[in-house]
Amino acid sequence: MTLTEKTVLAKSAAPVPARRPPELAVRRARAARLFIAPNLLAVLVFLLFPLGFSLYLSFQEWDLFGPIRFTGFTNFRRLLTADPLFVIALRNTIVFTLGTVLPTVAISLVVAGALNRRIKGITVFRAVMFLPLAVSSVVMAVIWRFVFDTNNGLLNTMLGWAGVGPVPWLVDPSWAMVSVCLVTIWKSVPFATVVLLAAMQGVPDDLYEAARIDGAGAIRRFVSITVPMIRGALSFILVVSIINAVQAFDQIYVLTGGHGGPETGTYVFGIMIFQYAFAFGDAGYACAIAWLIFVVLLALTAAHVRFSRKNAADT
Repeated sequence: MTLTEKTVLAKSAAPVPARRPPELAVRRARAARLFIAPNLLAVLVFLLFPLGFSLYLSFQEWDLFGPIRFTGFTNFRRLLTADPLFVIALRNTIVFTLGTVLPTVAISLVVAGALNRRIKGITVFRAVMFLPLAVSSVVMAVIWRFVFDTNNGLLNTMLGWAGVGPVPWLVDPSWAMVSVCLVTIWKSVPFATVVLLAAMQGVPDDLYEAARIDGAGAIRRFVSITVPMIRGALSFILVVSIINAVQAFDQIYVLTGGHGGPETGTYVFGIMIFQYAFAFGDAGYACAIAWLIFVVLLALTAAHVRFSRKNAADT
């Protein structure tokens, strides 16, 4: 081997010094961190700190004013074994969830399928359908409270024209649950429709054309093509609707009050947390309830993510 070849090999074997990033790239990275810092600070102050503090309080006894006293797992033990209100709230939350999630998904599927068709006047229909998204939940509940009024409400007045006696919408326990379910469905359908409509518009037209050539009707095409192709969006809507139903508070509070409605007919977890925190002065116990719900919803979300990944892999 010649001297020249040895020199070339030595230079190639020598470690290449790391190149310093240009000054412009460093300045851009620093500027990006400065722009992100306020958002990170907001997340820390308004999300992570309350989350951590509520977890800390779930192991304490605190009336919002006096000193905090550590109690360990007493709050969780009491919640799962010695609180009859927990059983009532669990039952009502399950009924409320089933009574809102299933109709919301079914109605949203039908409405999204109708909006996905290219017919005259569909733009106006879409605008009308999406109006509930622009209304505050509290304002919506106040309006619906007047509609459901037993004596002078709009709904009972219209039923009277048809010869039907007044319905105790917000007075009877069973009807109170039906009322809050109807209002929640009315509020939830537009968001679910938007998501499902976006998914439907991503389905290739070639599939529908091939099915049409094979003689498949509209219902057959919807069941065999549309629904399987948007199952990811469907599972997302299902999980989000369940989370919203379990966390429901504002519309139920305005419609039936913070005491859980007539004979605890609408006493759900949201009302239970509010009562223990601000009416009974037991913030630690209220945080324990919230964290139990959080764990259940976290497990449900994790199952949804795993299901979505499996579907993506199979596709």
